[in-house]
Amino acid sequence: MSTGTLRQDLELANWTSGTVNSAGTGATMAMGRGEATRERILAITEAAVLAKGFGATSIEEVIAEAGITKSGFFYHFRDKNELARALLQRYMERDDALLDDVFARGRELATDPLNGFLVGLKLLAETMADLPGGHPGCLVATYAYQERLFDRGVCELNQHIVFHWRARFRTLLEEIVEHSETKEPVDLDALADMVSTVIEGGLVLGRATGDPNILPKQLMLLRSYIKLLFEPATSAVH
Repeated sequence: MSTGTLRQDLELANWTSGTVNSAGTGATMAMGRGEATRERILAITEAAVLAKGFGATSIEEVIAEAGITKSGFFYHFRDKNELARALLQRYMERDDALLDDVFARGRELATDPLNGFLVGLKLLAETMADLPGGHPGCLVATYAYQERLFDRGVCELNQHIVFHWRARFRTLLEEIVEHSETKEPVDLDALADMVSTVIEGGLVLGRATGDPNILPKQLMLLRSYIKLLFEPATSAVH
């Protein structure tokens, strides 16, 4: 397992919790011993899963990397499916924290929902561009391609996260529609899915090409599309 990949995962955890590295270290120190061990298991496993897939990640290697016993691992996770669920839940919580933060800041800096959404997308692009080595990848996509490895509960949770993204972005788009007219009819569910598709596609292309700048650039192109779709020609967004 690459220590560089684990480092990227921990950097991402700090970004998505809205803290800098020093604050993240303080939070870890404040954890109980059991909580800290559980978090370390999850961080190590996520880095390995994003690097080579869930099927190729063994409990034994996680135990060795974490420096714990097998009984210590099973104290926290009954089996690999329970570990998979915990990883997904943790991923969703961090993802929510990041998106809540950038779009809340965007709304604070703007005078209306459209400008707030545009600023939020720009902040998200900047956040992704600032991650050392780029974003390490998406667990949801990884799980989707290996769903035969998981029980029904894990697969349903993975699907729930995708629908959760749709609902999140649709809510923001509905606020825009209340204050702006589209230049052509638009399916808000499809448009909300487009936001997720750009993010997921940018992650995949960035990983395939080794170019971490693809995702930020795609987010800025999405921003331009949303701006053209909703904004009157006489208006300007700075």
